[in-house]
Amino acid sequence: MNISRLVEELTAWAVRKKLIEKEDHVYCRNQLLEKLQIADFEQPVSAAERDLHSIMEDILKWALDEGRIENDTVTERDLFDTKLMGVFADKPSVIASRFGKEEEKSPEQATAWFYEWNKAIDYIRTKRIEKNVTWKTDTEYGALDMTINLSKPEKDPAEIEKLKHQPASSYPLCLLCRENEGYAGRLNHPARQNLRTIPVTLNEEAWHFQFSPYVYYHEHAIVLKEKHEPMVITGDTFTRLLAFTERFPHYFIGSNADLPIVGGSILSHDHYQAGCYTFPMARAEAEETMELPQFTGVTAARVKWPMSVVRLQGDDRTEVKKAAEHILNSWRAYSDETAGIYAETDGTLHQTITPIARRRGRAFELDLVLRNNRTSSDHPDGIFHPHAHVHHIKKENIGLIEVMGLAVLPGRLKQELRETAEKLAGVSPESALYDGITAKHADWALKVSEGRRTASVEEMETLLQEETGLVFAEILGHAGVFKRDDAGIRAFQRFMQTIQQ
Repeated sequence: MNISRLVEELTAWAVRKKLIEKEDHVYCRNQLLEKLQIADFEQPVSAAERDLHSIMEDILKWALDEGRIENDTVTERDLFDTKLMGVFADKPSVIASRFGKEEEKSPEQATAWFYEWNKAIDYIRTKRIEKNVTWKTDTEYGALDMTINLSKPEKDPAEIEKLKHQPASSYPLCLLCRENEGYAGRLNHPARQNLRTIPVTLNEEAWHFQFSPYVYYHEHAIVLKEKHEPMVITGDTFTRLLAFTERFPHYFIGSNADLPIVGGSILSHDHYQAGCYTFPMARAEAEETMELPQFTGVTAARVKWPMSVVRLQGDDRTEVKKAAEHILNSWRAYSDETAGIYAETDGTLHQTITPIARRRGRAFELDLVLRNNRTSSDHPDGIFHPHAHVHHIKKENIGLIEVMGLAVLPGRLKQELRETAEKLAGVSPESALYDGITAKHADWALKVSEGRRTASVEEMETLLQEETGLVFAEILGHAGVFKRDDAGIRAFQRFMQTIQQ
């Protein structure tokens, strides 16, 4: 394999994608030769115009053959190819300056440019994201977005064994820290030479805006605090979220809750998620709207959604923030034994909010999703958490993205649902399903397919996807503190009456 030709192909590709200027060609080529530990270069007569994935695959094969990569694992390949892509990534100050120039034209143009740049530099690995399985399921709450996420690589046994011998490190402190920008990575920490962030000021504090490498929706962004401080939901949270929508009115922005079980996967670093996407919850209608007389121009509504959502709306973001803080404080102290809601047990606080901000024309809108992380002997993983009988589909926490109606399902489901469909379409599914990886789905699959089975694997797989979406709607109902039955709605109304005081 001619490595000189591959280096020239990669450099020419970067020029075509406008990651570098034509005048940078020789300089970047030499940088690549250094990273590849090559002393000589033979100028090829011509370089093919292939896509990045094809070029990089050949370079990675060469690197394995030449011992530049020790093991053919996803992690070691990622550490290597990210190092090469970092050659084409401008310094953070240059990227931030370009973002500012684009923002002078419009916020939409700025975020769209930065998103395309992240894809071009392969920080957002579009080839992996294309593997994700997506569909929509119609429910009484509207169409829910479903995805089986395959873009986030899993560790294989060889990597896990090597990680046992990896020295501990406290730099960067976590995966979200700004110090990841340009970091080379290691076996237990991803390479980030091609990561760039945009500085933003929220509530007179330094924050940074970047995109997620594991895109779950269009322009999936992360907004992180420059200081490594734990997540906490306070009045300042609402101030920051609303201020962000003032600068980027085409984006929603939300925060995971700040308690275990109902919170996100990283609670050690305060951060939000944002993006240019309309989630199913944003389309959900208000069932009952009332004025909040103590907050000028602000209305509050119960939302028709399986989780318990209070929707605030008003033209004055300061008044909306004050109303949100009032509801947060009210909810943290609120108990209703008839609904199984207790603010605290044995001195442990259980209640918080998952907030989401967006603009509706001139109005500022905040969806406040009421959360409670209490456990019981019947539900040791959480009372308002996916219950045990749906764990064959999903048992992980219901975080911000799923609260809004986009299911992020485990990668295992792609194969499991396919094999379940094959057995349903085959001979004697009643016995075949109870063997192997389909056993956990057997009872459910037989029940939902009763009277609907065909010999078509594709039809059975579509049926299982549809039913998986209905399970997700049920899971959201499990996470709802006020249930959607008559008693639950009355309990929700009682809470709404308290926030008018």
